[in-house]
Amino acid sequence: MNQQAASASPQSIHSSKSKQKYSFNKLQKRLRRNVGKAIEDFGMIADGDKVMVCLSGGKDSYTMLDILLFLKNIAPIHFDIVAVNLDQKQPGFPEHVLPEYLQNLGVDYKIVEEDTYSIVLDKVPEGKTTCSLCSRLRRGILYRTAKEIGATKIALGHHRDDMLETLFLNMFHGGKLKSMPPKLVSDDGQNIVIRPLAYCSEKDIEKYSNAAEFPIIPCNLCGSQENLQRQNIKHMLQDWNKRFPGRIESMFRALQNVTPSHLVDKNLYDFKAIATTDGPVDDGDIAFDSPNFTSASGIDDENSVQIVNLTE
Repeated sequence: MNQQAASASPQSIHSSKSKQKYSFNKLQKRLRRNVGKAIEDFGMIADGDKVMVCLSGGKDSYTMLDILLFLKNIAPIHFDIVAVNLDQKQPGFPEHVLPEYLQNLGVDYKIVEEDTYSIVLDKVPEGKTTCSLCSRLRRGILYRTAKEIGATKIALGHHRDDMLETLFLNMFHGGKLKSMPPKLVSDDGQNIVIRPLAYCSEKDIEKYSNAAEFPIIPCNLCGSQENLQRQNIKHMLQDWNKRFPGRIESMFRALQNVTPSHLVDKNLYDFKAIATTDGPVDDGDIAFDSPNFTSASGIDDENSVQIVNLTE
């Protein structure tokens, strides 16, 4: 045994545990604050809503469910939560994990069993990525389930980093300036999808999930596909974050500060109607102005209100 560890006093052990608890509480408050702010900013949840929380067994959806259950208890409005897991019948999927966890938690839940795994294997040639088809099938089943249980909102566990990855995926491979919106109408037009973790970083979620010891189900049951373009984008952003601290936060702020007149989309801005005026205009030529390098961490400001009101 390490001599230093063996000689550790009860006081030092207690001090270490106190510091860990303090760090966890600080992290928990930040995540709760960010989720509450996202819900408020985008009107994600209203009084009387029934929120279907899609639970995959990964760190993101566990964290989302945990925080939404907390907010449900303190919010000035009433909303219900139903956790839904889609068992896609991948070989080796531990079917008992989520039902046991949700029963112990005392939350309403539904396990939907659909063998999309066999469908994907049958339709996708060997060696090709399966995620696209799997995602479409899963999305359709979740939309149907939401109608069956009377859910008014479908909550997905995508976070800030997912939104930035999607932005670059669309730019690099789709030729579109498009990301994941925090709230949208589903493809079938009959469901409202929300992303309560929109303001939360993956790093914070991972730390929280590890500390909370959620029973994580690995997302490699259908074969890990590390060559996916999303993985390449993720690695690029992680590298940028290491070499240029604050860049991720700055890029996310850019998603919230769009100037259509200084892009090149004629459908978004009427360039043909531009005319001179007698005074300065908001859409003037600021292309050569010095950028305003201000702090990009406004979302996580420790001095901001801990939990914002959830209103109709």
